[in-house]
Amino acid sequence: MAPLLQVENLRVELRTRAGVAPVIDNLSFVLGESESISFVGESGCGKSMTALAIMGLLPEGIGRIASGRILFNGEDLTKATDARLRSLRGNDISMIFQEPMTSLNPVYTVGEQIAEVLRRHQGLGRQAAHDMAVELLDAVRIPNPRGRVDDYPFQMSGGQRQRVMIAIALACKPKILIADEPTTALDVTVQAQIFDLLRELRRQTGTAIIMITHDMGAVAAMVERMIVMYAGRKAEVGPVDDIIARARHPYTAGLINCVPHIVADPTEVRGELNEIPGIVPGLAEFGQDRCLFASRCHMVQDHCLQERPPEKPFGAGHAAACWRAEEM
Repeated sequence: MAPLLQVENLRVELRTRAGVAPVIDNLSFVLGESESISFVGESGCGKSMTALAIMGLLPEGIGRIASGRILFNGEDLTKATDARLRSLRGNDISMIFQEPMTSLNPVYTVGEQIAEVLRRHQGLGRQAAHDMAVELLDAVRIPNPRGRVDDYPFQMSGGQRQRVMIAIALACKPKILIADEPTTALDVTVQAQIFDLLRELRRQTGTAIIMITHDMGAVAAMVERMIVMYAGRKAEVGPVDDIIARARHPYTAGLINCVPHIVADPTEVRGELNEIPGIVPGLAEFGQDRCLFASRCHMVQDHCLQERPPEKPFGAGHAAACWRAEEM
């Protein structure tokens, strides 16, 4: 069976004051039907830009796909017309954006915003779309959905607005759902509820999920396979359990070690929380023919500063782009 989504050697460039920078550099991955994968990494690593490239929403006049292919059911989206992309967005491929308060239109009720998607892509009449909006609010566990369907976004809590965004994204039963930091700024209880909701909806609808996050705990709870991004490149890829048990890239290991742990004994002396020194390099450094993590890596060697590391396989779909991956 052909994969649902296949990204091949994708290169996305942004025009900056310092020149053109490859914010996505030679990225390849495959997403199967009903599969869940996650892109992990710090801010500025290229996770959200990958999602925008798939959706055909790169910043106009600034960003462009320089090379590579994005195949959805065999169709190359990099060659699709704007009209074709509009017909796919919200219908076959949907996205939950990071901040629901800025993603939702403040002057329309949440019901109108859900119904608009249904009228545009499903051809429903006004009343049928309104009734379906109520059903979707109920599906995402908004209390009293018939009473809340006419509320405006400011009348809802952050967790409820995120549920509305999920309802909009799932209104047309898309084949792929991209969730970009779906629990940002939500408290841990609401985060757990959102994750439970996404898992249940995926089980019911068979929608494949691409989750974008920097939270390794969320990755462990939500997805089967993960892709660790750094400076626009794929640092490591593989099954979640394999990577967490034995990360093969120093950056991945650093992300895992940054996760705080609760101690069982409150009298126990807590050690310092590990951190990755330094910051993600600026766009001007993206694309250089070396390991871009070298300046922050405790395992750096001269070779790391001179040549880009190849991707080394470690079985069962696990691979890492590090010169010293075998030593990890």
